[in-house]
Amino acid sequence: MKISVTPVFGRPEFTRIVTPLLAALLFGCAGSSPKEEAYVAPESRSGEIRVEESRPAVDQQAVADSVRVTHPRTYMVKKGDTLWDIASLFLKDPWYWPEIWHQNQQVANPHLIFPGDILTLIYVDGMPRIVSTKPVREGVVRDARGEIPVVKLSPKIRTQSIEASIDSIPGDAIRQFLTKPRVVTKDELEAAPYILGSDDEHLILGQGNQVYIRGEIDKERVRYTIVRKGSELIDPETEELLGYEAIYAGEVLIHTYGDPAIGELLETQREVLIGDHLLPVDKSKINNLYFPRLPDSNLSGQVAHLPDALFGVAKLQIVVVNKGARDGLETGHLLATYTKGAQIRDRFDPVDRNKEIDMPDIRSGLVMVFRSFDEVSYGLVLESSRVIHRGDIVKTPR
Repeated sequence: MKISVTPVFGRPEFTRIVTPLLAALLFGCAGSSPKEEAYVAPESRSGEIRVEESRPAVDQQAVADSVRVTHPRTYMVKKGDTLWDIASLFLKDPWYWPEIWHQNQQVANPHLIFPGDILTLIYVDGMPRIVSTKPVREGVVRDARGEIPVVKLSPKIRTQSIEASIDSIPGDAIRQFLTKPRVVTKDELEAAPYILGSDDEHLILGQGNQVYIRGEIDKERVRYTIVRKGSELIDPETEELLGYEAIYAGEVLIHTYGDPAIGELLETQREVLIGDHLLPVDKSKINNLYFPRLPDSNLSGQVAHLPDALFGVAKLQIVVVNKGARDGLETGHLLATYTKGAQIRDRFDPVDRNKEIDMPDIRSGLVMVFRSFDEVSYGLVLESSRVIHRGDIVKTPR
């Protein structure tokens, strides 16, 4: 839920009471992760109470330089828009959006924007600011000039479903990669229980089939996820096996524990095969809001895998990179992709006319991490100027 409070002017005791209560409500509703710290900013001159997430200091000149020359002066948010696309209309570097975002008469949340909001770019003390206003509805009292609506100020709480806000990024592009386990290690796979057979001796199984399972099953668990070993995830730099892609097949309910155990296939999204493995159901919370931002340190890696692609990918497709949580990658981190520069023989070199010169790497796109494992991360391509291949370089954008 999105909640905002407009306090009564001239009554500071009301603000002192409401501020901690509002902060508590927001922390419970905003869906921020435990790693994000929040604070209540001092009351502004207008009496607005603002709650913002803390973040490292940003070069304000870089923010100002990022404003596009061709930006629109105003923009009305439409259903189907994404925060990233809107930020790209105003900024060359959309990750600076939180630095210029200021909502009027609402809780200042840089991640919740709703269809119908009117966004306007203004400058305050030489710095760009985006302010949001709601369209004036029929029946609203206006002043004598008929330009500015007259609003009676009184205590109020406004609620609005987060689901009604526009997405940060296109959710459909990554949804299938969020709800089920995607990466397992070799040891995890070898230790996992597996389907030995079925009561009717079918080789291809589906919903409703009874199956026999061998392996160590936790008797306190009654439901498991069925996965199939997918592609090997090989580090392009070291040739090390980082893990296996776990292809989701379905869910099984354990009826009888033993050797073998007996279970029933509750649901299947693809055929279940003899030899498929069982993993505990992933109960981790799925993040519905993504806040694109730069990593805190300079990272460098490579594209290790292209799910569902043989040659290359482009905008709104998925890549797997050979860096993960142990390298400091988190959900929302942005990585630029580069095509390795070619080698050109310098036949004009006065000393060695066969000398090969490495050309600079060419930037090809921008990826946002949406799921991070220990050694690998899944990312969505937000921008691409050329095809992104396996083995391409990924770096912190600068």
